[in-house]
Amino acid sequence: MKIGFVQYNPVWENKEENKIKLYSLLQDQRNSKIDLVVFPEMTLTGFTMRAEKYAEPLEGNTYKYFSEIARKYNSDIMYGVIEEANSIYFNTLVHINSQGMFVNKYRKIHPFSYSSEDKHYTKGELPIITDINGWKAGLSICYDLRFPELYRFYGKSKTELIIVAANWPDTRIEHWKILLKARAIENQCFVIGVNRVGNDPKLFYPGSSMAVNPMGKEIVSSTDEEKIFLCEINKREIEEVRNKLPFLNDITMI
Repeated sequence: MKIGFVQYNPVWENKEENKIKLYSLLQDQRNSKIDLVVFPEMTLTGFTMRAEKYAEPLEGNTYKYFSEIARKYNSDIMYGVIEEANSIYFNTLVHINSQGMFVNKYRKIHPFSYSSEDKHYTKGELPIITDINGWKAGLSICYDLRFPELYRFYGKSKTELIIVAANWPDTRIEHWKILLKARAIENQCFVIGVNRVGNDPKLFYPGSSMAVNPMGKEIVSSTDEEKIFLCEINKREIEEVRNKLPFLNDITMI
């Protein structure tokens, strides 16, 4: 499977400007067939706490925008959105397929209390494994990465790919790099971590998006460049690692 991860600098709290910006970035890949395109957390707004202002229904304008992209590029899409449901707000990662149809959604289980995200967003309750062209993919968002319990569920379910969409700042970027590799090693699967670049009103984001293989090796990594990075992953590599080193069979949940 060929994956594109979009590392970009969103205009703060400006959905329309960011739609234009992303269209421009995607034009660079218009001649490539990408099976899955992954965008950062809260893709069109940045990591804002103004949920009431920027939230929208799951099938609102942001969904329509990414649905059009999915159809145009014949790619599955993962994007972040501030979801409103019955006057409750969630930090949500949405999966739509290459026909532009809704497939699944993951609501962030661990709101980032250090920045008061938990005061503005309701936490999700369920891990989500979605199907991408026959691949079992576990979904997660940013701060989730610090909590291995979620990923152990994905590992026990023999998930083949884990997605982490993030807005992860420079002050803790080494944690990001180490934890992405740890999640890949302990669950013997591919991990794709997609971070943003640039500044918001409080923080600087250095990118460092990466793809990690089931042995914890970086197969694609980035610095703070604004672009779409590409990688190809193969199920055979997962099977070889899990057969040679059957660690997942030995887990005892305590």
